[in-house]
Amino acid sequence: MLDGFFVIDKPVGVTSHDVVAMVRRAIGQKKVGHTGTLDPFATGVLPVAVGEGTKTIQFLDESVKEYRAVLRLGISTDTQDLTGQVLCERDWSTLAPCDLIQLSRTFTGKLSQLPPMFSALKQGGVPLYKLARQGVEVERELREVEIYSLVFDWIKLPEAAFTVRCSRGTYVRTLASDLGEALGCGAHLLELRRTQSGLFLESEAISIEQLRECADPATLLFPLDRALAHLKGFELTEEGGRRLGNGIAPLAADLPESALVGLAHDEQVRLFVAGRFAAVARYDNVRGLRLSRVFN
Repeated sequence: MLDGFFVIDKPVGVTSHDVVAMVRRAIGQKKVGHTGTLDPFATGVLPVAVGEGTKTIQFLDESVKEYRAVLRLGISTDTQDLTGQVLCERDWSTLAPCDLIQLSRTFTGKLSQLPPMFSALKQGGVPLYKLARQGVEVERELREVEIYSLVFDWIKLPEAAFTVRCSRGTYVRTLASDLGEALGCGAHLLELRRTQSGLFLESEAISIEQLRECADPATLLFPLDRALAHLKGFELTEEGGRRLGNGIAPLAADLPESALVGLAHDEQVRLFVAGRFAAVARYDNVRGLRLSRVFN
């Protein structure tokens, strides 16, 4: 039984769900799930949890995402990318590279985005993209997102490539479309690649082919405790380990001296037993540690 994450480099043209099925077949294990959906036309970092890793998804820190993208000015599509139907074409010829660079400065910080109809968001239990395919458009609420940085890597009008670091929930397709509207000519994405999702980086991503051909897939795993490295970690005493084994939350005495000092109310921490990552617990400033999830 494999436990942890595979950082998959998702290929173009397949869904995130397809990748989960590919990983499941490659390792012969049923308990597999992904975090951070990527559009079929997008590529790049897709963390796929296996075994006990599926229990840690809720604790991941995916507050920062990074993408590289290529947009095309002058054409707006219904999906905001190259897979959609053209809605309109407008003149971009009066624009210069400096216009895009200047505009990028106003597209950083907290912004409001209208989620696209072609998205996995649900309304009444139905994904919006299914309604969009039926020609139905429904009202959506604006969502606040944050753009930490937006830099144009190259500009060869009417195309331009940019790198964006942003908060979870940001639609880069919508960002490109909004940039185009601000320039008065519209835009859509030609390419999209995720290079970072929280602690998971492009440099550590593997292809499905690499996973299939690996004699020992465990060597490619991103360990559970490392995936949650943003949480403070504490080694339990022998008695604390016994308590945990019986499903009982450890006491302050089961932790290193003063371990609970400075913890915020509701803060999550990692617990280790004899060096093995064993649980995630939540700190309650009245009742002490409460178990959130114990790992086999």
